[in-house]
Amino acid sequence: MIKPFSPLPPWIVLDSLLQSWLVEDIGRGDRTTSALFPPQSIQSTAKWIVKESGIIAGLPIAARVFRLLDNSVKFIPQVSEGEWCEKGKIIAEIAGNFDALLTGERVALNLAMRLSGIATFTRKYVDRIADLPVQLVDTRKTTPGLRILEKYATQVGGARNHRMGLDDGVMIKDNHIAAAGGIGEAIDRIRATIPYPLTVEVETETLAEVNTALKHEADIIMLDNMSVDLMRQAVEIVRQHSNRIKIEASGNITLETIRSVAETGVDYISTSAPITRSTWLDLSMKFVNN
Repeated sequence: MIKPFSPLPPWIVLDSLLQSWLVEDIGRGDRTTSALFPPQSIQSTAKWIVKESGIIAGLPIAARVFRLLDNSVKFIPQVSEGEWCEKGKIIAEIAGNFDALLTGERVALNLAMRLSGIATFTRKYVDRIADLPVQLVDTRKTTPGLRILEKYATQVGGARNHRMGLDDGVMIKDNHIAAAGGIGEAIDRIRATIPYPLTVEVETETLAEVNTALKHEADIIMLDNMSVDLMRQAVEIVRQHSNRIKIEASGNITLETIRSVAETGVDYISTSAPITRSTWLDLSMKFVNN
């Protein structure tokens, strides 16, 4: 069963982003619409229609885009956020000033199509491991400026968020390890300076590195680009040492390999694929009258 996803961040966080994207598209004004009709001279209604089947995400964001342009616009979702919809389904109805609907159309649709595509592809990964005690998590491989929304979309699809940013937790990667002189040195130096209660995660590629991470009391051990057999051995080593330590698998996770990775007994599987490899879900806006 898909777990409930977290709510959107407050509008005070998102509004500046939405406004900047509207400014980018509007520029000095909608030349076409303003040349045809006086401002706010026509009331109209429109429907949003799914042109290919998938998970719908981003309807509250689309509604906000229109309301930033004209607070009187009514955006009424016809489906729930995270609902699977078949091609041809009407997912929202909109009513308001014709010029506001046309001005906000592209930004609102672009965001909803991008987020729905991510949610749809995420759900494919989640479905492969839904019956196993493991959770799919995303990564920081996101589109600059869109991270907060793209990570929201992975939650709609059933995943959990990994770090939102570098300040969310400590992740010691290969370059940190090389520069510090080893896993043990890196963990010890970081432990002495980070604030409580940040966790320490360390990336490992060999069983020797796993044992070193255990010795220096890492909170989370990532098994990076290991074979399935090696992962299984690493999980056994960690479990024998402590049930407190969480285990994450990462590296080249695909729809074809995710289940075998999950069956090794890891707690989390992280992958950028739902964001970096997803395609947009095609949506359109059609006016009912004008």
